Amino acid sequence: KIAGFDVAEASDEARRRVGYMPEAVPLYPEMRVLEYLKFRAELKQVARRDRPRFVDEAMEKARVTDVANVTIGNLSKGYRQRVGLADALVAKPPLLILDEPTAGLDPNQIREVRDVLRDLGEEHTVLLSTHILSEVEATCSRAIVIDRGRLIAQGTLEEIRAKGAPSMLLVTVRGDAAAARRALERVTGVSKVTARSAAAPPAGEAQVQTFEVKWKGATATELAEHIARAVVGADGLGLVELRPAATSLEEVFARLTGEVEAAETEEEAAS
Repeated sequence: KIAGFDVAEASDEARRRVGYMPEAVPLYPEMRVLEYLKFRAELKQVARRDRPRFVDEAMEKARVTDVANVTIGNLSKGYRQRVGLADALVAKPPLLILDEPTAGLDPNQIREVRDVLRDLGEEHTVLLSTHILSEVEATCSRAIVIDRGRLIAQGTLEEIRAKGAPSMLLVTVRGDAAAARRALERVTGVSKVTARSAAAPPAGEAQVQTFEVKWKGATATELAEHIARAVVGADGLGLVELRPAATSLEEVFARLTGEVEAAETEEEAAS
């Protein structure tokens, strides 16, 4: 159901509650923005008395009021995307489905569209379909991960990230950086230690250095315990901080889809 209407038994009513913007927005380049949106409002059966107000509100939300009388063909791609968004909004649907709304935009245009989407999220349910997971992290509060038509994860971004094991630990140590690196490299399970750039300490103060520590064959919790003992037990070293590095949605997606593919391969081999 959409907004209480069954998509099979009341499909017309259900579709009226959805605003859709495809990746390639189909616009009439010879029409002015205001003219086009009035035309679209009529096609979507917005009541005649409501059309001026609905069109004005859609233009304001999509931030295209300043180009209301400009021919669409003369607009930048960023503005054309926003005109497509105003089209999706013009009938005031509770649900917006946006397919790759930032595709092909430059960085400034992407930031503008992100700001618009965040504002829309306060009044509408916005379903953003994208392969660019950094866009999800910058814009969304919840995510659904679909691989080859199968739902493999859903939840808040924090819940999705929690499904991916941390790829590395960040270890901040006070004391001689070379000695700290040697202590970390001797820990069982550590496969690689990389020092992050650090400013020289003020005169008379101990050096503080952060290391990226990758591992294999142990859990993050076990490794953290081993590292803590190794650093604390070394002469002249002090453990300042030890935490998992933030896991990106790209890393989680790669791990989850890899697990699904591996499971399918095992099933095929067993059959």
